[in-house]
Amino acid sequence: MSVGVPAVSPAMLASDVQTLLRVEDLSIRVGPPGRRVQLVLGVDFSMVRGERVALVGESGSGKSVTARALLRLDARPAIEGRVLLQGRDLLALNEREMAGVRGAGIGMAFQDAMTALDPIMPIGKQVMEPLVLRGVPAAQARQRAIEVLTELGVAHAQERLGAYVHEFSGGMRQRVVLAMALIAQPQLLIADEPTTALDVRIQQQVLNLLDEIAERRKLSVLLITHDMGVVASFAERVLVMYSGRLVEDAAVDALFAQPFHPYTQGLLQAIPRVDRNLDQLVAVPGLPVPPSARPSGCAFHPRCPLATAQCASEVPAMRSFGMRRVACHRAEELGAGHAV
Repeated sequence: MSVGVPAVSPAMLASDVQTLLRVEDLSIRVGPPGRRVQLVLGVDFSMVRGERVALVGESGSGKSVTARALLRLDARPAIEGRVLLQGRDLLALNEREMAGVRGAGIGMAFQDAMTALDPIMPIGKQVMEPLVLRGVPAAQARQRAIEVLTELGVAHAQERLGAYVHEFSGGMRQRVVLAMALIAQPQLLIADEPTTALDVRIQQQVLNLLDEIAERRKLSVLLITHDMGVVASFAERVLVMYSGRLVEDAAVDALFAQPFHPYTQGLLQAIPRVDRNLDQLVAVPGLPVPPSARPSGCAFHPRCPLATAQCASEVPAMRSFGMRRVACHRAEELGAGHAV
């Protein structure tokens, strides 16, 4: 276990040829000058081609705003740092250049299909739109929409192009959202809570579908979720986020076997496990604070049973422990097996 070395994620150890996405010191602020609130602070991670990474944390931790910043979807936030897609800094592009990246370089499947889809436009037009906007002839875009919907398991896709969102079940709506994100053949798919509001059986169908598509297309997937069960069944690596910062970055098996950060331990203690007998589930104590009231030092320290005076005054740096990164002053103790 190496301590005190610069923070390096597992993906960062790969060659530049393999690295698809590199996010460096990403910070996001909103509000007028002098009263700006930091939503995200100094986020660093990277992904290699074909890798499946889960970004997890409680609601309000900054997961979705981080993902949206990669595509510069929101006009209001001030974004700093670098977002490199195949070495090209997306934050330095003009809007026309960025429009070419959305969909073709990075596709995004938004959470809650009912709000992501237009209720008064046939789903065929919505799926075709990313290609039509790029100048693809309508007939060709229509054929491609049929192909991608069929690939995603939408039966009788040609006949259903004229259907509206209310005519689809929850699982089928999610497939339509995925089709919109995939039709331009991106290298990276951002799936923002793709199983939200779906029952367990349909959730598993959607995850199985994502698994098949990612494998077939050699697609990199950034999965945003708060469901650790979804993480265990899909991801290869996990990024844990709390109050706008990454606090742990580890391979999924290593994280579930031995979480280092107290927050990660709390998340795992709050879910049932088929491999362990638990008398009762233990919730993470306290409540997350809004970014405008973020405490000094480690933002998790008011809820952490291991917090010290250092935790309350000093923000912990992200440090490397072998192939894992952790931002905790007491990471050595937790890594040695002293669980909360």
